[in-house]
Amino acid sequence: MYDIIVIGGGIAGLVNSILLSRKGLNVALFEKKTYPFHRVCGEYISNEVKPFLIRNDLFPIELQPTPISKFKLTSVNGKQAHLPLAMGGFGISRYAFDEFLFQQAQSAGVAVFQNSNVSEIQYQEGIFNISANRKSYQSKLVIGSYGKRSSLDRGRNFMQRKSPYLGVKYHIKTDLPADEIALHNFRNGYCGISQIENQTFNLCYLSHRDNLKKHKTIEDMEATVLQENPFLNDIWNHSEFLFDKPEVINEISFEKKELVKDHVLMCGDTAGMITPLCGNGMAIAIRSAKILSSLIIDNWNKGDFGQRHLEQSYQREWNKNFASRLWAGRTIQHLFGSRWASNFGVRLANFQPLGRSIVRLTHGKSF
Repeated sequence: MYDIIVIGGGIAGLVNSILLSRKGLNVALFEKKTYPFHRVCGEYISNEVKPFLIRNDLFPIELQPTPISKFKLTSVNGKQAHLPLAMGGFGISRYAFDEFLFQQAQSAGVAVFQNSNVSEIQYQEGIFNISANRKSYQSKLVIGSYGKRSSLDRGRNFMQRKSPYLGVKYHIKTDLPADEIALHNFRNGYCGISQIENQTFNLCYLSHRDNLKKHKTIEDMEATVLQENPFLNDIWNHSEFLFDKPEVINEISFEKKELVKDHVLMCGDTAGMITPLCGNGMAIAIRSAKILSSLIIDNWNKGDFGQRHLEQSYQREWNKNFASRLWAGRTIQHLFGSRWASNFGVRLANFQPLGRSIVRLTHGKSF
């Protein structure tokens, strides 16, 4: 029996487990893979979360994340805009950052079950029963932080609508500005690139599945579709690709998701994912974990988790912090992925006051 079981060991799951365990709760975390490993992700974090990470000894200064202060946007046919990032951010790989947080979780006393696939969650009379690798575990609360899409999402509304997007990620060595994150449009998609640790760049793109369906392989799709953009063509032809094969995830959904389902409290991408503009899903994962863990600790200190009150409070705080931001991300995404729309988006961005306002919509306030 645990006080809390966290399902999924990404950023949201790890930060929740660390903060809760440090406050004396008995926490178990289940991760289906073994650290360290790569994830499809933009690997840029806005500085809104940096004060929080520093206060809680969770900022990985020893990994030397790359400071980022500029933004570049290009259209399908190569028109470009440059904007300052007023708040700025930093680049760090999920491979390194998740491993760092995993070590912090172990130091905090979290029981981490790696290579453990949770297959079922049942709730009865205030107790959760979890099945993982043919073993059973119990807890008083469950946090779902298992990512963008999982078999555990059966029955959630967004799963009823098939998503047309796939995500692809590489790490590369290339000659680009270290302090700049760039977003390059191509037909039915867009590609982000920014420096992480060790003078390495993360290249991650989102594409409509019709591109892959038409061109059969990822390699042919990249050569025919992505490299229509002259900036992407230059990157592909003058960079060293470090992976043997890309990291790929299918059916990325930007639909609204239930925050609470069958009393499981969703966090991070499991609760709702911002479109990959500037990669701020990582910042949202951290902030949502801070919000949820704080509410749980407040209730715990009163002597009872108070499931219904906790669920209502979490829903209210989530909407206050993220509802308009997620809406803005979904709305702004319509300016990407076509020749006309991307050219229009570049023109808007080149009008500096408007461009800076759009960038602000994808960032939160420091906390």
